[in-house]
Amino acid sequence: MTATTKPKIWTPGDWNAFFGFGTNILVNMLVLTGLLRFVLKMPDDIVFGRILPAMGLMMCLSTGYYAWLAYRLALKTGRSDVCALPSGISVPHMFVVTFVIMLPIALTTGDPVKGWEAGLTWVFIQSFVLMAGGFVAPIIRKITPRAALLGTLAGVSVAFISMKPALEMFMTPVIGLACFGVILMSWFGGLKYPKGIPAGLVAIIVGMIIAWGSTLFGFNFGGLTGEGFLGSFANFGFSVPLPAFDHVFGGFEFLGVILVTAIPFGIYDLVEAMDNVESAEVAGDVYPTTRVLTADGVVSLIGCMMGNPFINAVYIGHPGWKAMGGRIGYSAATGLMVIALSWFGVIALLLAVVPVVAISPILLYIGMLIGAQAFQETPKSHAPAVVLALTPHLAAWGKLQIDSALGAAGTTAAAVGFDKLGTNGVLYHGLEVLGGGAILGGLVLGAIGVFIVERQFMKASFFAIAGAVLSFFGFMHGEAIGIAQSPAVVVGYLLFAGALALAARRVVPSAVPMGSHHAVPEPAE
Repeated sequence: MTATTKPKIWTPGDWNAFFGFGTNILVNMLVLTGLLRFVLKMPDDIVFGRILPAMGLMMCLSTGYYAWLAYRLALKTGRSDVCALPSGISVPHMFVVTFVIMLPIALTTGDPVKGWEAGLTWVFIQSFVLMAGGFVAPIIRKITPRAALLGTLAGVSVAFISMKPALEMFMTPVIGLACFGVILMSWFGGLKYPKGIPAGLVAIIVGMIIAWGSTLFGFNFGGLTGEGFLGSFANFGFSVPLPAFDHVFGGFEFLGVILVTAIPFGIYDLVEAMDNVESAEVAGDVYPTTRVLTADGVVSLIGCMMGNPFINAVYIGHPGWKAMGGRIGYSAATGLMVIALSWFGVIALLLAVVPVVAISPILLYIGMLIGAQAFQETPKSHAPAVVLALTPHLAAWGKLQIDSALGAAGTTAAAVGFDKLGTNGVLYHGLEVLGGGAILGGLVLGAIGVFIVERQFMKASFFAIAGAVLSFFGFMHGEAIGIAQSPAVVVGYLLFAGALALAARRVVPSAVPMGSHHAVPEPAE
């Protein structure tokens, strides 16, 4: 394609990406609906009549905008392989706003609608953090090594994208492993299915056949029932998003609780989006970071003003969708699919007919691809720094598992006692400190690792100082924003920074490009 040729809106590969990305979005929508109905006990008229329609509008605006950005990039460069950025509901925030904001307020007030209003205010605050942060992100990208950006992204991928679907697959291996084989043989092995049927659709069909077929023999591997299928039709209907301004500002009575998490998670979104733009650039598609972050903030603000308490984010996984043939059309098509699912009450039906474990392998595939990218697209010498960037996310995941298990038993780590846990090999406090603000922690540690490998000790020292500042205010290695949140960590980073500064006086920086170590610097006299 030349620069004067109009880009194709749809290519055969968009079918693969549409079914892959569409099923990813579908899983998130199913989980989100379950949280609203069964955890928050939100009335169905609010779930299906207010929240889901507003969420559908927001996601349609987001995916449409990123399809337009991809079209503009393809037109400008004359390339035919430009892939749109994937976007949708931020999955980590989906759980945070549910369990940290909406559920406690709903339980305290005895009114799930109050919890909904607090969630709307939470997104309102975060939207402005994102819009303001869009002007800072390009500077951060410029000074931060790629291994640090992709390494902390790989940490999110391994811990919070790959692990859950992997565990679900092996809890129901009859469906999970069969569908995983379908996905891997096509997307990694290059196998083509008859009539060009996309692998994502084949996996869903195989999963449904096994799940429903097993019920004939009394096994019911997928947990699906005829009663659940018939009951799902009760939520059919047509609902369009309606303004929810009064509910948004009604949540301001809980502003003190909301700010504790809204600001740090706004910064989390800032760094995560920046990492995902970097990931797309590695895959060949260069998008303007400021526009991306501003768009996330604007569409999230529109969504919350219409009743959606979940923030929008650019997704991890652009290289994966591009590798399976996704270009421009898959993004816009996904947005239209979400409108159909959310405005017509189809989600309830899908919850009743598709086993979620049939979709899990697609998420695991994306996790595998992004985790691998951090090592494949950075110099070999930076691999230790990538591993270092992974560790905070592993700690955060481990802490989450412990907290969830103890919570199910009606207790907490503090009640059990850190010393008692430690004597049994569970270093809970270490997980808590290392895993706090994991995405920032991974970025800072990864950058320090890269600059030490490159013998650029003064740059490493600056990042150690940044780690001290961020830790002091609780943005990393802490559970809340405040003053002097992790004083011991702050002192540790400052001592580390001092040692690095002293080392910088003793060592001549390498003159070769970053990642190339054909010459080893000698100590200065």
